[in-house]
Amino acid sequence: MKIICIGRNYAAHAAELGNARPERPIVFMKPGSAILPNNKPFYYPEFSKDIHYEVELVVRIAKNGRHVEPQFALDYVESIGLGLDLTARDLQQHCKENGHPWEVAKAFDHSAPLSPEFYPPKDFSDLNDIEFTLEKNGEEVQHGHSRNMIFPLTELICYTSQYFRLQKGDLLFTGTPEGVGGLQVGDELIGHLYTKEGKKEMFRTRVK
Repeated sequence: MKIICIGRNYAAHAAELGNARPERPIVFMKPGSAILPNNKPFYYPEFSKDIHYEVELVVRIAKNGRHVEPQFALDYVESIGLGLDLTARDLQQHCKENGHPWEVAKAFDHSAPLSPEFYPPKDFSDLNDIEFTLEKNGEEVQHGHSRNMIFPLTELICYTSQYFRLQKGDLLFTGTPEGVGGLQVGDELIGHLYTKEGKKEMFRTRVK
């Protein structure tokens, strides 16, 4: 199982970090040990003093495939969930300044809290217009719509499958909207996803 992640896929988020709008998807990976399942608490790591939350729609891949054609891309969507791409922003900045890879800032253990529930495509009116939110300590801090992605799901699946053989059960983190910010011990994060039936609580994670 692979965790494929997309960076800077919402223009407003790229702007809030002072980054240019990408011309093609920015792809990075996380290992399986990054997953934090079942609403378990996130323990603030000793190697960073600036962990940021980034809420994202997460696609679970339905089947194996390479070089996926656009007309078949959505057939690879088994289900949709919600996750967090936790980022050690201080380590990331150091890596960027020195031209180093970002893995220590993005792929550390438990850097990908994941919703216990995923919903099949039929539970959404339009996979290209899914609404989701993140609350921190009871206040909404991020509010996203997949229609605002720079690269929509179809393009992400086609693009990543050129480089990696997609396999059933792989996870695709699709990027975060604006509103990212820092975490402190004691914070509670609650993610919501909107299906045809309305607002669903997807995860509830505490920082310890």
